[in-house]
Amino acid sequence: MTALADAPADVDLLVIGGGTAGLVAAKTAAGFGATALLVEAHRMGGDCLWTGCVPSKSLIAVAAAAHDARAAQRFGVTATDVRVDFAAAMRHVHAAMHEIEPVDSVEATEAAGALVVIGRARFTGPRTAEIDGRPIRFAHAVIATGSAPDVPELPGLDGVDALTSDSVWELDALPERLVVLGGGAIGCELGQAFARLGAKVTLVQRNKRLLPKEDPDASALIAAALAADGVDVRLATTVERVEGADDRRAGILHLSSGDRVPFDRVLIALGRRPRTAGLGLDAAGVRTDERGHVVVDGALRTSNRRIFAAGDVSGLPQFTHLAGMGGSVAATNAVLGLRRRLDRDAVPRVTFTHPEVGAIGLLPSQAAEHGCTVHEVRHSHTDRAIAEGEEDGFTRLVVDGRGRVRGVTIVGPRAGESLGEASLAVRLGLRTSQLASATHAYPTFSDALWNAAVADVRGRLRTGALARAIGLLARLTAWRSR
Repeated sequence: MTALADAPADVDLLVIGGGTAGLVAAKTAAGFGATALLVEAHRMGGDCLWTGCVPSKSLIAVAAAAHDARAAQRFGVTATDVRVDFAAAMRHVHAAMHEIEPVDSVEATEAAGALVVIGRARFTGPRTAEIDGRPIRFAHAVIATGSAPDVPELPGLDGVDALTSDSVWELDALPERLVVLGGGAIGCELGQAFARLGAKVTLVQRNKRLLPKEDPDASALIAAALAADGVDVRLATTVERVEGADDRRAGILHLSSGDRVPFDRVLIALGRRPRTAGLGLDAAGVRTDERGHVVVDGALRTSNRRIFAAGDVSGLPQFTHLAGMGGSVAATNAVLGLRRRLDRDAVPRVTFTHPEVGAIGLLPSQAAEHGCTVHEVRHSHTDRAIAEGEEDGFTRLVVDGRGRVRGVTIVGPRAGESLGEASLAVRLGLRTSQLASATHAYPTFSDALWNAAVADVRGRLRTGALARAIGLLARLTAWRSR
């Protein structure tokens, strides 16, 4: 680690924030030979490592193991006395975080050529900043301060020590009754996981469906899956007030339906807000939108042409993989003076419930307005899904008039893994004929993607000019063979 007193007073690139976007930005700039200084206020690795992707997927893995043991009887396997040691489960979660931690560490970042200072940075002008009071000048800067859980102002909530996706990992005992506020990806993932671990979970969603940004049929399947795991899903419901108990943990939730739901802990999963407080954005001439996100153009440049922003703070979809790409784009443009643009159309997303929901590009519901068609394969017709007893799911391809794949939605086990091929297809504008002509391994869940592509190709062979040309060629070949 570089001591603040030893940090240079003038740098090529100042990076504020040591999460995914900041780490990639600093390492990218250093790789180009620039003097890159990364300033992190708390701990390296950001939300993904400490409060997001890594801990949540680790907990989901434990929950899946418990569920599989209980559900094994459907295969003729009896597992008796299935119990969850929650403390041991949380030890697994923290062990996973600490095993991955060295990748994002100060040592790894400085080994890549960047300098790291632990402290708080704020802008003092368009090309100047200070780190804990020490002035510094920069040629360019990248804001990568991420986001924090958004806690609403609900009547009575201030009388309860509510959990968020930041603090839930501090639990050392499983809540007997857990209320989850929010039916987006975080709420659904954690709600299902805690139910599978043995908590009585009530999930309250103000929207009329879960995962409102996904395919409606995907939302319905996830709602059914959560209910099957014992989650009490309350849709189109809002919280009127929270009545806290003396211990500031337990209480009663008063809902718009008139119901009163008692809880031992409440988990807030209602979105995230950008971390911009105290950054001195006004002094730097950096504009924000009505929600506080730093406004960027397609090249991630802010209203100050020398300052870029990447990751959650920029208002782009809040995914670690997009933050990493954004960090690379921002640093490349800053150091090399390029106008490289971040692809915002081909951004894959996965909700890690069971079944998983993976999607990229156009949703099936958007197909008609873009002149596209939808080809669906139900997983009840996918051999691997049948073999594993996981038939509740589907794969849908959105295909344009030229046969190019414009969007994919997959609902099923390991949907995120199948999404890799779909991401490449959407990003490169591959045609269904190219997917169909590639030999795919059998039996796999990705058979559904391949079969959907085959269905589109066969449909094109039966209609239109191509069908007429093929028919003519077949007749010509038959005539020449006589």
